Amino acid sequence: MAKSFPPVQPGGSLILAWQIKGKKVLVVGGGEVAAGRILNCLNADARITVVCPKAGLNDEVAFRVAQNQVEYVDRVFEPSDLDGADMVLVAIDDPAASSVVWRLCKERRIPANIADVPPECDFYFGSIHRDGPLQIMVSTNGKGPRLAAAIRQFIAKQLPKNAGNAIETIGQLRVKLRKAAPRTEDGPKRMLWMSKVSDTYSWEEMCGLTDEDMDNLLLFYPPSKVPSMDVLMALRGGTDVKKLDVFDGSFGFSVGA
Repeated sequence: MAKSFPPVQPGGSLILAWQIKGKKVLVVGGGEVAAGRILNCLNADARITVVCPKAGLNDEVAFRVAQNQVEYVDRVFEPSDLDGADMVLVAIDDPAASSVVWRLCKERRIPANIADVPPECDFYFGSIHRDGPLQIMVSTNGKGPRLAAAIRQFIAKQLPKNAGNAIETIGQLRVKLRKAAPRTEDGPKRMLWMSKVSDTYSWEEMCGLTDEDMDNLLLFYPPSKVPSMDVLMALRGGTDVKKLDVFDGSFGFSVGA
């Protein structure tokens, strides 16, 4: 019997979460588009250098410069600005000059994005929804940025208001679980149990989990069980879990406060 596999859909982009923390990002330009690029990179903890004559800075970029959030060079671009750059973002109203920077980046194999010129981009910026650790990007592959923004707004409205807080709590629980069950061979079991936790509790319940609740919840990991929220509430205040008679078998380990 022939197996059925997903069809190939050519023409897309490989959407990735690019880790640029501590890396050097060169931004050429200081207008509205550059301001958005700069904020995205600051949110990703990059080291940013802005090259632009002072007269070309808008209020937001000027603020970033004044607050020393970026390194600033008050002049037009020079090829030496590319030295040490891990990424280049060009946002200037000069197509010819932009293409010059693009070609220089290609010679040096530096990934670059030339605003509003899709053929001269190694990557695109999508429309981003951010809520704490939650990030959702909508991309139209450079064909409809405004439409991407509308779709992103629609998606954001469908999400629970506390989605970011719930994800933060789950992240803390994962850290605690790795400390309690650190063996590499336990990886599949950890993943399966965390999936059960995510499926068992509502967004509101996950947001309300305290450190005590998470420590008590970890007591149910050895038998691969997930208690109801009522059981977790009953355990608050130091109640002995064995008195609740909630699982068969013995505990695999204990979790200290």
